[in-house]
Amino acid sequence: MNNYYNPQEAGRIAAARESYSGRMLTNAQFEDAMAITGVLEREIQKTGKFKEKLGDYAYAMARNESFDAVKAETILRDLYKARTGQTMNQHREALIEREKNLTDQEKEQAGPKAYEIGDLIKNSKTMPFHRAYDQQAGELASELGITDAGAKILMQETFRAAEGRELYEWGKELEAQYVRPQQEAEKQQRQSRQTEDKAEQHTISRSRTRT
Repeated sequence: MNNYYNPQEAGRIAAARESYSGRMLTNAQFEDAMAITGVLEREIQKTGKFKEKLGDYAYAMARNESFDAVKAETILRDLYKARTGQTMNQHREALIEREKNLTDQEKEQAGPKAYEIGDLIKNSKTMPFHRAYDQQAGELASELGITDAGAKILMQETFRAAEGRELYEWGKELEAQYVRPQQEAEKQQRQSRQTEDKAEQHTISRSRTRT
């Protein structure tokens, strides 16, 4: 199968294929299941939660298969641990514990990350606030070893303390100033092209009718 994960996980993926849960799956089922473990890992990193998404994917995975959703959830849990070296809950708890133990110096890193949101919006002119916000949160979370959600809270609190206003409010103002004009220009261009296409199609239709 294609290895979409960290090269260091290659050995664990091979072992997962030969595990009790892995052996019972076809190649296609195994690849799907391993892809789902990646989605679940990202969800834990993003929100610090996984049970709802695990249930949804287990149900989808079991559809049209010989096993039910409960069995699918067990398979996903087993393969997750085999691939990452820890259970989903262990991963979640480690991130939460890390957030609780951040030093003041580490928390200060949230300030520059928050202000860089403005630079991203201004310089790209096509990056909306939510995308820039998510990108900076992901980078901060990776640097500190916490969830994206925790990183966003840190940026919000740091910005509010420094500026006396909300990060969201500031970012949306910049979006309106730099991004929205570009979006409106692109919208008008699309509408112009659609009008031209319709006119051209109408001309071609009339030409064919006459002949």
